[in-house]
Amino acid sequence: MTGKATRGNEITYGDYALVAMEPCWITSNQIEAARIAMTRYTKRGGKVWINIFPHKPVTKKPAEVRMGGGKGSPDKWVAVVKPGRVLYELAGVSEEMAREALRLGMHKLPCKCKFVKRDVIREKRYIKGKVVYLDEAKAEATETPDAANAENQEGGVA
Repeated sequence: MTGKATRGNEITYGDYALVAMEPCWITSNQIEAARIAMTRYTKRGGKVWINIFPHKPVTKKPAEVRMGGGKGSPDKWVAVVKPGRVLYELAGVSEEMAREALRLGMHKLPCKCKFVKRDVIREKRYIKGKVVYLDEAKAEATETPDAANAENQEGGVA
């Protein structure tokens, strides 16, 4: 876990993100608890992306067992996180709501984190799992059908 994250350190999907500030192991239960805290605060508005996955098994031997007898059975699964790694991304809500939702999720995690936002934020909504950009929807609504037909007729014949 030494060094900084070279992969997964940019905001790719959402507008706001939670970034790890120190190295740690995050268990699958902690990942799920943070996700639930964020989605409950946003009242299922917007969209949450989880950018980490618990690939590493951690084993443990039962209590009061003598030395020897093997390694032990898998006890839990963890995600190995380096500083700078984007843990969660959030979009489709206001900045104030995103900041508070990510703060609530941050309290469920075992490492220090910080709130980060994208440089250019486009207004968008998630309708039935699809991304709809509001500035494009407004442009399509203001465009008249006659102008669109005239463009299609000019470009079609050469």
